[in-house]
Amino acid sequence: MSFKTTAAPSALLLAALTSAGWASPAFAQQTPEPAVLDSVIVTGRRNAEDPAVVVDARALLSRTPGAVAVVASETYQDRYALSFADTLRGVPGVFAQRRWGEEVRLSIRGSGIGNGAHLRGVLLAQDGVPFNAPDGFGEFQEIDPLIARHIDVYKGGNALRFGGAALGGAINVVTPTGRTAASHNLIRIEGGSFDTQRGHVAIARDLGEWDVYAAATVARSDGFRDNQSSDSKRLTLNLGRTFGTDRELRLIVQGNDLDQSVSSAVTRQQALTNPRDVPANNSTLAFARDVKSLRTTVLGRWRIDDSLMLEGAAYVVDKDLYHPISIVIDQNSLQWGGYGRVDWTGQVMGLRADAYAGVSYRGGTTDAFTFVAAGGARPGARIGDSVQDAVGLDVFAEGRLFVTDRLALVAGGSYGRAERDFTNNLAPSNNADVTFDWFSPRIGLLWEDETGTQVYANLTRSVEAPGYNALVQGAIPRFVDVDIQDAWTVEIGARGRRGPFTFDLSAYRAEITGELLNFIVTPDIPASTFNAGDTVHQGIETGLDWRIMAAPHGRLTLRQTYAWSDFVFDGDPVYGDNRLPVVPEHLYRAELKYAHPAGWFVAPSLEWSPSDVLVDYANTQTAPDYAILSLNAGWGFDNGVSLFLDARNLTGENYISSVNAVTDARVAPTAVFVPGEGRSAYVGVRYAF
Repeated sequence: MSFKTTAAPSALLLAALTSAGWASPAFAQQTPEPAVLDSVIVTGRRNAEDPAVVVDARALLSRTPGAVAVVASETYQDRYALSFADTLRGVPGVFAQRRWGEEVRLSIRGSGIGNGAHLRGVLLAQDGVPFNAPDGFGEFQEIDPLIARHIDVYKGGNALRFGGAALGGAINVVTPTGRTAASHNLIRIEGGSFDTQRGHVAIARDLGEWDVYAAATVARSDGFRDNQSSDSKRLTLNLGRTFGTDRELRLIVQGNDLDQSVSSAVTRQQALTNPRDVPANNSTLAFARDVKSLRTTVLGRWRIDDSLMLEGAAYVVDKDLYHPISIVIDQNSLQWGGYGRVDWTGQVMGLRADAYAGVSYRGGTTDAFTFVAAGGARPGARIGDSVQDAVGLDVFAEGRLFVTDRLALVAGGSYGRAERDFTNNLAPSNNADVTFDWFSPRIGLLWEDETGTQVYANLTRSVEAPGYNALVQGAIPRFVDVDIQDAWTVEIGARGRRGPFTFDLSAYRAEITGELLNFIVTPDIPASTFNAGDTVHQGIETGLDWRIMAAPHGRLTLRQTYAWSDFVFDGDPVYGDNRLPVVPEHLYRAELKYAHPAGWFVAPSLEWSPSDVLVDYANTQTAPDYAILSLNAGWGFDNGVSLFLDARNLTGENYISSVNAVTDARVAPTAVFVPGEGRSAYVGVRYAF
């Protein structure tokens, strides 16, 4: 199957790039960029007005021969940013839509496309340390966007630096330090629709050889829908000690106390006519997901000499989960691990070269109990008692060799191993263990011109081993016959600046064997997982920032992203060449921002899904297209005080933001539609000093 040509938005972006002119003057001759970052697009040429920590992050990611992005905290500091649905919406090709509370459907290039809840197929990390459990299962509740200095996105096979081999890549949340925080002191208060309230305080101190960053966030909300209330408390400490240039040790501690009610998906008609309503059992059985966790990391960076840099970390996570749904899940997990990586720069046969190599280890054990759901404070009879042990190991390396001053050959790969050891304390005959291992090679090309424009291509193998949610599916827990997901992905793209345009364009095609797909058994039972036959994920991701005006009386910028996602079965014996559901084929976002020199700005925005979204593998039911208008505005004063307004869905449209997959909507339950948030507004004040 070859790439299809599609969609006016893509043509619009490409036409704008063409109008910029490939022979425009050197970028240094342009009007300087503003201090408040507008772009998440990585280019090979540094922006002198970026904060130093963001400059370094962009420089590191620009070495990647593939699609990457850096989202600085400045890009969303004047919004009500609760989850990845808010912070990553400017990253081309990242599909992140809120389900409930801080839970989102996150998919990069179709990763975890059928997951009815939580995350699979993307590595989430904080300062390089995984948020994902050792079996790969991921969730979002412990991630606080207000303590991120920047968020780095490595799409697809470009996550090799973390040892990642998952189809969707990796997202790394980088914590501020006493030296890199945007301000010494920060007080932030927000409130708005659905009785939403959030307070955040942070301090950052550079004390010579020592530095410290500490932050606390407290939030509560009733949520847009019934049974969607949340109450969260978070503490973060980042304490560092330097021993000279590029030599430091750091202790990072994060505690979370999170209580969130869960609102289930509903039928199509309910989502479009009464979106705030939820199934009756959500309230009677007190559907919720409550998490208490403590994460402790010791991280070090040590420059050995001008050519060698060593980095490593060790971590431990203690986590309690209480999760009443149609059953009651009660788990305690202890997770541990670490990574080490060495970066080298030098020459090979007189040619400029650089490389990195490392190892990542993750281990953990979970005491997992399940009970009959009885509602109220206590669960019913115990129906499950097991111990779930998991180990993940990745050994990885990648090198670049500059065969000319402008062209680098890139090659690397990772060896991965996943172990699952399951002990069923109620039915020992169902004890099981399984081990998967693989090698994922990677080759690529990266070319850069004198202005920092880059063109790249790569071929990567990705592998995903099934986690416990796929291996243990029955009412009596035991392993089912689910195998790894295996894919080869080819990617080409370009990024850079030309005149008033900053652009990012990539195209990819992944041929997948054994894709791990899910479907809804009943609306109240978590999805079952199976290996599909051959499937294909291909698409185009585009981002374009257009500086329409940069004058003494103000700056006008149009920011656009567009993703074409063409995900299909390839000759499946049941579904033929049907399209895969869940991710919209076309998704376009745009924001027009006017910033006045006096410190105020106004920014209307549009999110447009111009085609219906499929729900089932049989392609018989859809969620309708939609277009959502929103408005962001703010005013910053010279004394460090800033005010902002974040108004969403201004027309109050009832729409469906996400769906869960079923096999055939004609015979399977169809209460799988997640309503989008209705008209809402949030206001906030920041005081940075």
